[in-house]
Amino acid sequence: MSDVTPDQLPALPVTFRPGRTRTVLLTAGTALFLVITLIALLLEQLGPGERISFVFTAALLAGVLFLLARPKVVADETGVTVVNIVSRRRLEWAEILQVNLRPGDPWVFLDLSDGTSLPALGIQPGIARQRAVADARALRALAEARSTAGPETPRG
Repeated sequence: MSDVTPDQLPALPVTFRPGRTRTVLLTAGTALFLVITLIALLLEQLGPGERISFVFTAALLAGVLFLLARPKVVADETGVTVVNIVSRRRLEWAEILQVNLRPGDPWVFLDLSDGTSLPALGIQPGIARQRAVADARALRALAEARSTAGPETPRG
């Protein structure tokens, strides 16, 4: 059972994402790209091909950090979209049986009606544990409320 009452459910649509982690990754990726590119431009002994390889390497490293900043979970009236590092999956509310964030879990896991479990990297306790726990509780409450009543059902 969830600790969130029906009148405390977040308004839909709602997006859950690890805000601090995302900020750190995007800032680090941008800084890394700028610093390596600046070094490539300032080193006079480098030829054009070497400068291009520096910038290409910087872009690859920044791209990896930007991919790591991509995860999110978007809940709307009809279901949930889970965006992980390189994948995206759309789920209807009825497909989500349980939302789990156990102690020691790196992120939320969604137990699905097909017998599988889907990691939802958009809610992860890394830097902001309390925020992740609150987000997991909110998503659990939404899943419980939405799986028992269709999206067209009026809320009281």
